[in-house]
Order: sequence, then structure tokens, then C-alpha cells
Amino acid sequence: MSAPGPDDAPLVRLPVGTLRGRAENGLAVFRGIPYAAPPVGELRWRPARPHPGWAGVRDAGEYGPSAPQVGLVDPVLGGHGAPPFDEDCLTLNVWTPGPDDARRPVLVWIHGGGFVSGSGTLPIYAGDTFARDGDLVVVSVSYRIGALGYLYLGAEDDADAGNFWLTDQLAALRWVREHIAAFGGDPDDITVAGQSGGAFSTAALAVHPQGRGLFHRAILQSPPLGVRTPDREEALRTTAALLEVAGVPDVAGLRALPWEALVEATVGMFGVQARWGRWPVPFLPMVDGSTLTRHPLAALLAGENPDLDILLGWTADEAGFAFGANEMYARATFEQVRARFDEAFGARGGEAYEIFAAERPGATALELLTDLVSEELFRLPGTALAEGLAAQERPVWLYQFDYATPAYGGRLGAAHCLELPFTFRNADRWAHAPFLAGVEPKTLDGLGAAMHDAWIAFVRTGDPNHAGLPAWERYTTPTRAAMRFAAACEPGTDPVGAAKRGLYGAGGADGRG
Repeated sequence: MSAPGPDDAPLVRLPVGTLRGRAENGLAVFRGIPYAAPPVGELRWRPARPHPGWAGVRDAGEYGPSAPQVGLVDPVLGGHGAPPFDEDCLTLNVWTPGPDDARRPVLVWIHGGGFVSGSGTLPIYAGDTFARDGDLVVVSVSYRIGALGYLYLGAEDDADAGNFWLTDQLAALRWVREHIAAFGGDPDDITVAGQSGGAFSTAALAVHPQGRGLFHRAILQSPPLGVRTPDREEALRTTAALLEVAGVPDVAGLRALPWEALVEATVGMFGVQARWGRWPVPFLPMVDGSTLTRHPLAALLAGENPDLDILLGWTADEAGFAFGANEMYARATFEQVRARFDEAFGARGGEAYEIFAAERPGATALELLTDLVSEELFRLPGTALAEGLAAQERPVWLYQFDYATPAYGGRLGAAHCLELPFTFRNADRWAHAPFLAGVEPKTLDGLGAAMHDAWIAFVRTGDPNHAGLPAWERYTTPTRAAMRFAAACEPGTDPVGAAKRGLYGAGGADGRG
């Protein structure tokens, strides 16, 4: 199955070919493993296809390219994609204590990034901390994003062509199922975890007919279950907008463009799709009737995966990421925010505004807007999922990340993505990220240990409790228990509250379209 290579470099022999990895600090690491055929040329905007394999020994010491994206420095993360970029990006990476017969639990990480950024190759998502601290086999996945992953082209070759990102991730999970035993992992003990768009992906995989049997535990960090999933007609309008921005007449013209031009057009799409008080997302997963038949939230609530154990949560101020460092929103008025409530809750907009204002006395307009967008995209639909699973008597563990960063004078709050350095317990790799400015080392260490060890415990046992954390109860409708992660972690109840839960389903806030 495996053997030492030159200079003790680990070798793994698979049906598709042999891999030579690297021995790094007590782990065997394999990077840049192709799990599907390169989606280039005629395979651009086609579902993922099996990789043909390779002859001889393939070196797996370096990461593969990141999916094409805008490599900009942002004011919160400091950047979320690193070159090289290339369409030939369907690779994964494995960290293991040993490519042996130990059959360790497996953790598969799916990155987020607003459906347009991120990569499984980023050092911030390296799996070494989980592999070493939890005796796990960890896999990180890169997949198509932006226009290359989410554009809907309509019916081609007598089949709908959409959600290419999902076909990539399914191919990666099938690869893990078939090959992870050679890396010391147990193919019958797989947890899939993701954050933001990666958490949405995890939910979509959990209810896909081909994905349901490939894993039995899921960690959903800040799943944006409030995003609308456009239907075919709406998705084709997005395609028409991209054609106009890219300056080509039809899909054939798009196929002829280099990926660099598609990335440039994506920048233009941010402007086309921008609306005041909305989190800008130029491309969305869509319901095409084949790869995705309905919103993952609706499917989970309908019990489409009754065997799934879920760890679910969010940050207290998710939308601080989108608005907190933006000077335009620092000048937001109460009138603008009140109108935004009407957009979200329709006829109940005034009622909703009063509920939100009462829960944060003296709040600024920016704070109320942050609360609203955090609730409608993350907290309200996330709570609905917890409620629905509890009603089905399914195991679900709920948390809220309450620690607010001092960066930007505190305007970010407990922003989207802020929990990541803590769950991975690798804050040293986030030195480029402005949102960690001013966070004390003892907080990074203590809160990091609490969250990191909880995630490991859940992957290993399906229960996040461990000795360094207060008792964490499952979420049930009588108790509505939720762990509150902050400088001092403590159990809590019902982080959203009855008044806001009562708003779910009003206007656009239900997010299941």
C-alpha cells in the first residue's frame, strides 16, 4: 500500500498511479493530487470527469494552482487567493500521521470565499494542525469558482450545464472514498466541513443523491443558508449580464475567452449586481433540476439525509465583514436601514426594525444593518435548520462565536471568517489578516484550543465535548442549547431569540427560494 521513498519521502500506491509525498514534522503530506480531469479546452463548463491517472511516480510535494480568481488585497482578510492561478485546478491535498492501516477518522475541508475566491492550497487551510492534534487524516479541496464554477449555460448536449462546482466536489468526495484508506484513513468515517460558501457546499453535498452516502458528519461554519438559489431563468439573466460585461455575443464567445478575461469580467459583475445594503455576490448556486433540485436548507428540513450528524454555527456579527471596514456604510442613515428592513421582511419590515432596535439599544445605523444582514443570511435560516433537525430528533450541536476583534476600532465585531484562525488553531498563518490586529496571544491560544479540540472531538466521535470546554448540550427545542465561544466560553441558549425566530419566513428572509 505504501512505503518510504528516497530520503524517507512517503510513497502511496493507488489504482490511478503512485504518489511521492513529503515527511513534515511527524506527518506525511501529499499535495496537488489531481482528483478529476483538468476542466480545460472542451471540458470548460462541463461536469467533472474522472482523471485518467499517470504512469510512474508522481511528485506530490507542491500545491496545485488555485482556481482563477481576483487576487486582490481586502481590508478584512488581507487577501483570500494566492497565485499561481489556472483552470487546471482540480486537485486536493492530504495530511496524515502515516499512510498505514490505522483507519483514522477523515476530515475533508471545503473552503469558502463568496463563491468567487479561496483555494484548498492556502496555508491558512492546511490540515496539519488537525492531523497532528487529532490523529486524523485531513483533505483540503480546490474546485471551480466564479464564472467557471457557477455560470449557467442552459441546455447543452441535451443536458443542463450548471453547478460545475458541485460536480467537482462530488468527484473529490468519490476520490476520497475510493483512495483514502491508502493514506491511513477510514472511508467509512468521513466528516465534511466547510465555512461560508464551503458550508453551503457541504449542505448541498449532504442532500445530493450521489453525496449522501459519502460522509455521515458535517461541520457547517457560517453557512449562508439565506442566499436565494436562482432558477434557470434567473441564472440565464446572470449569464446575459456576463456576456455584456465581457463584450462577447454568446456562450461560444465565452468559451473562446482566456480565463484572465473571465476574471476581469467577474470584477465588472460586482458592479452590475451591487445593491445598497446587500452582501455583493456576483454568482450563486442555482436550482437546475438535475445537479441541485432545491435549496439545501429545504432539502435538509425535509429529512433528505436522516443519517447526518451536524455541528452548526455562526459568528455574532457576520456582516461586519461586508460593512464594518467600508466607509460608505459608516455613513449609513437610519432611513436607509429602515428601507432595507422593508426589502427583507416586506409588510413586517417595521415590526422587524423595532425588534432589532430593541435588542440593541443605542445602536448605530451601521450596527442595525450589520445585524439585519447577519440574521437574514446566516442566523435566522441556521436557526431554522437547527429547529427542524431537532424536531426530527436528529443530532445537531449549535454554537455562536461571540469574540469581537478590536480591529478597526471594534466596527467589525465578531465578523464572518473570524473563527477560522481559532478552529484551525493556526493564527501564525494569518499574520496578513487585518481582522486579527490587536487580538491578545492568550485569547488566540485559549479560545483556539477550545474550538479546535471541539472540532476534533466531533470528527472523532460525533460529540464536540472535551475536557477543556464547559458541558455542551445538543440543540433541542425545549432547551435550544448553544455554546458561546468567546474569551471565556460558556453554554447559552437560543442565540437568536423568540422574537427574531418569529420573523423567519417573512418576506425575503426565509432564503429558501
